[in-house]
Amino acid sequence: MQFSPDNIIYFTIGGWGLNATIVNTWIVMALLVGISLLVTRNLRADVPPSRLRTALEVIVKAIESQIEEITHNSVHRVMYFAGSLFLFIALSNLMLIIPRFSPPTASLSTTVALALSVLGAVPVFGIASGGVKHYLRTFIEPSIIMLPFNIIGEFSRGISLAIRLYGNVMSGAVIAAILLTIAPFFFPVVMDMLGLLTGMIQAYIFAILATVYISSATAEEPSAIQPPSAMKKPSALQQPAAPEQPLAPANNEDKS
Repeated sequence: MQFSPDNIIYFTIGGWGLNATIVNTWIVMALLVGISLLVTRNLRADVPPSRLRTALEVIVKAIESQIEEITHNSVHRVMYFAGSLFLFIALSNLMLIIPRFSPPTASLSTTVALALSVLGAVPVFGIASGGVKHYLRTFIEPSIIMLPFNIIGEFSRGISLAIRLYGNVMSGAVIAAILLTIAPFFFPVVMDMLGLLTGMIQAYIFAILATVYISSATAEEPSAIQPPSAMKKPSALQQPAAPEQPLAPANNEDKS
């Protein structure tokens, strides 16, 4: 049994083999694009939303609310990137229930490619938010002594993302294959359900970690945050008016 889709070769052209990782990746991308085109083809205010459109709107709003809880800078731009990662990983893991379909996330090459995309997106978002100088300054904070450690930490993020996603997806496939030889009728169904749950959790964790990394790169400097004591005092026009004093009692004596 082949645990990784990299080992499943469909045909070879000029020494280059077309494996299941490439084919299944394009299948997932085609499904995502096809569903998007199907839902948005009648995206007008005068057309009532369908059930599929309503379901997708709920998913998009849920992703947006999760990103808003983490970062307040460029929420929609981060949502386009992190949301695409979540939908790709989630759909890939959901298609695990299809017989003879190996999810592309079970390949180390796919998880490394996703991690590299996050590593490339972090400096892009950071430079677009605060400029090159502000992004490079984060590597020498709080001291220049931390420069090599910050560089190592930047690359360790991508390694941890790739290994975490690959390990969890592969472990589910290996356990399911072992139980298939022991009890071929009952345990595979249970493991498939557990694999679906694990796949959704891993898609969520991957997207959230990508959002956290981008948020840390686009965070504003502490000096840019205005302390409460430095807030502008209200002007005289904005201050509440003093209460009027009561008028003195009129003098009832007759004028001479």
